[in-house]
Amino acid sequence: MDSKPITLEEAQRQADEWIHTYGVRYFNELTNMAILTEEVGELARVMARTYGEQSFKEGETPNLSEEMADVLWVLVCMANQTGVDLTEAWRRTIEKKTKRDNTRHLNNEKLK
Repeated sequence: MDSKPITLEEAQRQADEWIHTYGVRYFNELTNMAILTEEVGELARVMARTYGEQSFKEGETPNLSEEMADVLWVLVCMANQTGVDLTEAWRRTIEKKTKRDNTRHLNNEKLK
């Protein structure tokens, strides 16, 4: 694999290629939703142990980037199997958040 940055479009293409080469087929949408929930839980565990009050158990290692990538992997697979263009969805989300929240956080006294 190349180490240069990739776009969301490229991530979707790579995931689809991997699934069709090694994964046989996508898991169904509900299975992938369950897997996403599991992966988010694993990410939460690492966050709680790294930044919260919990400590790592003996033998556990902090693997924050791996857990984040696992969450992203499942999201990309879900986007592929449901026909979501993540590049376009991201563009729309940034546009929506900018329009809706363009002064909200700047005026939030709790953030100052």
